[in-house]
This record gives sequence, structure tokens and C-alpha cells, in this order.
Amino acid sequence: MEPSKDVLSAILSSRTRSHLSDYMSLSKDIARATAEQDSNIKNILKIAIVSSFTTNGIKETLQVLCADEGMFTQFYVAEYNQYAQEILDVNSGMYDFEPDIVIVFVDTMTLAGDYYFLPYSKSVDERKIWADDTVDNLAVLAQTITEHSRAKVILHNLELPSYSPLGILESKQEIGFIESVEMVNRRIRDRFKNDSQVFVFDYDRFCSEVGKENLTDLRMYYLADIKLKPALFAALCDRYLTYIRALASLARKCVVLDLDNTLWGGVIGEDGIENIALGPTPNGRPFLEFQKHLLSLFHRGVILAVNSRNNAEDALNVLRTHPSMVLKERHFAAMRINWEDKIANMNSLAREINIGLSSMVFVDDDPVNRDMMERMLPDVLVVDLPGDPASYVRQLRALTVFDGMGITLEDRRRGQTYAEERERRELARNTVSLAEYLGQLGVTVVFEEANHANRIRLAQLTQRTNQFNLTTRRYTEEAIVALVDDDRYWVISASVSDKFGDSGLTGLAIIDKGTQREWRIDTFLLSCRIIGRRVEEALLAHVMGEARTAGAKVVRGEFIGTEKNKVAEGFYEKCGFKQLHEEPGHAMWEFDLRKNFNYPETVTIVQTRQ
Repeated sequence: MEPSKDVLSAILSSRTRSHLSDYMSLSKDIARATAEQDSNIKNILKIAIVSSFTTNGIKETLQVLCADEGMFTQFYVAEYNQYAQEILDVNSGMYDFEPDIVIVFVDTMTLAGDYYFLPYSKSVDERKIWADDTVDNLAVLAQTITEHSRAKVILHNLELPSYSPLGILESKQEIGFIESVEMVNRRIRDRFKNDSQVFVFDYDRFCSEVGKENLTDLRMYYLADIKLKPALFAALCDRYLTYIRALASLARKCVVLDLDNTLWGGVIGEDGIENIALGPTPNGRPFLEFQKHLLSLFHRGVILAVNSRNNAEDALNVLRTHPSMVLKERHFAAMRINWEDKIANMNSLAREINIGLSSMVFVDDDPVNRDMMERMLPDVLVVDLPGDPASYVRQLRALTVFDGMGITLEDRRRGQTYAEERERRELARNTVSLAEYLGQLGVTVVFEEANHANRIRLAQLTQRTNQFNLTTRRYTEEAIVALVDDDRYWVISASVSDKFGDSGLTGLAIIDKGTQREWRIDTFLLSCRIIGRRVEEALLAHVMGEARTAGAKVVRGEFIGTEKNKVAEGFYEKCGFKQLHEEPGHAMWEFDLRKNFNYPETVTIVQTRQ
């Protein structure tokens, strides 16, 4: 753990959180530590909050919850009800702050004004005009931010009123009061559905979940225009955290599951396959539906694995033959079904799947196992599974740690891709040499120049790839688009497949063609899933070939060392580059293009032009 994060942990453990004042105190300590540790902190997330009412305490609460995730943050909070001025004035303090995220929280009452209290003082046409104008105004706010910054925008939709002066006749009106607010929400959602920078936060759903009659302390509303109870700030900020975690690339990737009394009811070694609870019965349905929800996570790209103290033969027999088993052996990227301790198994699973413990979620019905996991491997997220299996699905649905800023084809296939990797490992165990293994594997690489359509995946690769990443430069989707549109840069992607399946877009090179003589490799990375298949050499050969065709004489590349990219440290030397200079954590290398650099014989190359 970084020294700066040790400081965070010490602060967070110093105080319990029962009231808003606890968050306020912790926030002060975190802000002080952030200022003192500034030189040691690699990434500070900058968040701006603009609102139509008093939000004192939201910033502090959110800062503490971000610190729980190991994130250092800085905040800009607009003055009371100055949201429009801050956003529309491109010289405002908000733009000077250069936020990564802007939260736009404008409430229904403010936007409606007297219409909120006297809705039927307006005609049908006037109610429609109000809805049209409100959509346009909110859209202008969000679009102004995206046009003048690279920030992601979290735009609140509107809370639907729970009261109408017409009572039960409200639903009989042509474009009634509540319907006009519904129109705004629906059209705002549709307006930004395909906008990668704007995310519409369903504030109305949040209000329904906590209870609309429970939202406001009316005394504080009249005294200070506070329209949300401070007691609800933590719940609201927890929803914000879903977006923030995604932006910071802190989404979890893998669910590690126990078997007995988790995927089925009962103990397979004692009860036998015919007596476990699983299927369309009162005792079996909770486990059946729990598996279905896990399968839906698998289909969105979450990796599944097993960590169970059991006889492997008994457990595998259930996976392979039980008629109500939804999750099959093929859905799991790795399995540890043995009598080893679960801590050792978890570490072993992380190594085999090649992901960090901070990417893993542990699900086990046994509170002793859960407590041990939390104590021994604190980076693993441990789900507090309820004692009643009927609540398993609800607990699973409450997890928001798998969300990202977008879902690509590679994301959707991730679970299947990791499961296919098990077959590759089996092939490797049964072949004599690496050359024989790679020859039988049948690797195909498709090179494609980057475009606006694959920007989400390319940005994900720069943000998530840590091991085989020679410079570890991080780029947002907007930054990738800017590079694609800049003639000085060439952005090339590599998609990989073999006889076991399609690994998808898993390689990236960003080339600075600054001078005719020299090309410089700005970014060169490969997903850890495909390291060892010589794809890295194929990608480099492709870069060399294009550089030579363009008339360049040399290609330069740099290695910027981190704690995680040691595996890539010797890559340039291995490929025949000459070292120009070296200093701690940084080295510059050069390849003379008069020399040949060929594609690996075991890799089939396909080139796609834009």
C-alpha cells in the first residue's frame, strides 16, 4: 500500500460515523492529509458539485466515502443556487478547477417555480412548453460542461411529485402535472443515451427507495433551503460512488463463490446430489434464482470462480449433471475445490486468473470464512451474505462494484474469455515446448486503426492495464478521440483470437509521428490475458513496418517503471533496441529501422484499414 493510502486508512479508522458531524470531521482530516501528501499522491480525483439548493455536507460525506475506496479527492462546490452561472460562464471558478466529474443537482421545485404549487394555473399547451423548455435548459447545462471541459457529467433527473391538487383525477389529465415531469425525465434520458460524457442519475428512483415523504426535514427546508435530510447524504453519495468508482477504474472484475449453502442448499458431501436444495421448489428457488443473477453478471463480463472446501469429485458432479444447475463448469475461469484454507486458495486464484485481489469479490455463507477473508486479505471485497437464502438475490443486486463508464464487446465476453483461458492452460500442460504450444494455439491478430467507435475500449485499456504497459499513461475516451483526430498521432489496436475463442481488442499502441526521421512510441500495452502468445512482438513489428514505409529512420520507445509493470521492463532490449539513456524508473530506447524486425511465425496477421 502506498504511504499516502496508509495515512487515509489511519484517518478513517479514527472515528465512527453516526452523524453528519463525523463525516465533516473526517473530511477535514482527509483534506489536510491530501494537502500534506500532495507530492506522494499519483492521482487526485477532482469533483465539482453545482446545485440549486443548500448542499452543505454532501461534499464532506462524498470525500470520506471516496477515501474508503482509497481515492484522494479535491472538491469545488458552487455558491448557493449559482448552478447556471457557474456552468454557463466558461470563465467561472468551476472551469478553472478543471474537474474530472461535475455533479449537477437541480431540483424539481426550483425548476418549476410557482408551477410546482399551482400546476393547473397553466394550460395544456403551457405545461407542454414548460416540459420542452426544462429539457432544453438541462441539456444546455450538460452540453456546455462537455464542450468546455473533459469532465464526466452526473446529471440528476427530476423527482416526480408525490402530490397533485387533482388527486385521483391527475392521471385523467392531458399532459398532467406529474406527467409533464415524467416527460422531462424520459426525454433527458433519451437525449443523453448515446453521450459518453453525460450520465443521467435517476434521482427520482433514489427518492422512491428512501421514501419521498422521508426526504426533507421541513424545518431545515424553511430555515436554510435544505431539501434533502443530512441523514440521507451518505446514501446519496454511495450512489454517486458508483460513477466515481467507474471513472477511477476501480470496478471489480471477479466473483469468487463458495458452493455448499451458497450455490445450492445443503452440503453435497453429506446430503448427496439428490438431496441438495436447488430447483423449482420453495427451498430450491432462492439458489436457482441466485445462480441466474450470477449468470447475468457473467454475460455482462464479470468473471466467475470457485473457492470451496469440498471433495472435488462430488462438487464437479453437481456442476456437470444436476438438472437445475444454471452455472456450468464452462462458466468458471478457475476453481479451487479442495481442503486447503480459503486464503491460500484466493491467492492462488488471483495468480491463475492474473488479476489483483482488489478486483475480487468473495461470496460465502459461512461468517467465519468471511471474517477470515476480511482480516487476512483486506483488498478482497467480502459480501455480507444474509443468513436467509431468500435474501441472496437482493444482496447481489445491491452490489454496484461492477459498473464501468461503458460496456464494450470485450467487457461482455470477459467472463467467457477467462473461462476459455482454462482450456489454453490445459493445452500448455500437454505440450512439450512453447513453440509447439503456440503453433497448436493458432493465434490470429487483427490490426485496426483506432476510431470513434472503439474509443471506450481503448480508453479502458490505458486505464486498466498495469502489467504489460511500458509507460502507463492514462487516457480518457475524449483524449483518445483527440488523438485519433490529430494527424500527428497514429493509434493502432490489436484484436486477438485463437482456436479456443476470441479475446477481443486487447492491445494498443499510440505513436507520435512528430518528425519524418523519428517515430516515438507514446503508449504500448497488452492485456495481461494474452501475454506470452507473442502478440506484443507482432504489434511492435506492425509499428516498425509502418514507420519504415512512412520514411522514418528510427523508432524510439521509453519504459517508465511502476510497481506493477516489471514484466515489461526488458521488452525493448529483447527486441533489439539500443538503450540511449537510463535514470531511476525511466529508460529511453531506439531501434534502427535499417535492421529487420519480423512478425512471429506462430502468429497470423490480418490488417484492417479505416
